Amino acid sequence: MKKNVQKHMLSAAVSAILLISNAAIAQNVAIVNGKAVPNARVEALAAEVAKSGRPVTPEVKAQIKDEVIAREVFIQEAEKRGLAATDDFKAQMELARQTILIRQLFADFQKNNAVSEADLKAEYDKFAAANGGKEFKARHILVEKEAEAKGVMDSLKKGQKFEDLAKKLSKDAGSGAKGGDLDWANPSNYVPEFAEALLKLNKGQTSAAPVKSQFGYHIIRVDDIRTAQLPKFEEVKPQISQQLTQQKLAKFQEDLRAKAKIE
Repeated sequence: MKKNVQKHMLSAAVSAILLISNAAIAQNVAIVNGKAVPNARVEALAAEVAKSGRPVTPEVKAQIKDEVIAREVFIQEAEKRGLAATDDFKAQMELARQTILIRQLFADFQKNNAVSEADLKAEYDKFAAANGGKEFKARHILVEKEAEAKGVMDSLKKGQKFEDLAKKLSKDAGSGAKGGDLDWANPSNYVPEFAEALLKLNKGQTSAAPVKSQFGYHIIRVDDIRTAQLPKFEEVKPQISQQLTQQKLAKFQEDLRAKAKIE
């Protein structure tokens, strides 16, 4: 009877040890040279991978585990060599600490100052107001001097093709190679003098006189006019959100610098 009790107690003790051992194994990804490597390191690295947009598949998780174990092997060797006590290591650690802390500061700000739906809609409305109305498919020939521009206009009156003159004479190499074609654009995309002249022209018309701007003298022709084709709010919402988020963060940084007492 006594032996059975002792046997039962021994079995219970072994079971308890095995349970503790299994729990420890569950908490650790490996034991490297007698040192436990916690599974939390795997989870932390997996979270970083997930943040980058890469799915954490079982294969990726296995790669992460291998990486964590390899890091522990290398860390142990570096510590054995005393590298953790070097000035270079300490300097790099301080820079890493600063980088991580600043990143956390910016993430915390963005979390607590998210762009609202009203902000997004207001920004879209501003965009629509600036780019709405009419779009013009125009061509131009850009030359340096007024006399040259008048010469181009004389050539046009004599029947020479606008496209040919643009390819031959225009200082604007980009559009010149395409016969002066500027493609579809809102007048607000151009310098004021050009936009003002453009708005006075109807489809098929060429400017009656050279148009002077900071770039030189333009001869403008309107090939077509249409109502502006604006993207829908939902289509550009992600871009607007990113833009406003960056603007908020930039202002936050500027305000902190402005309030700081720097001597």
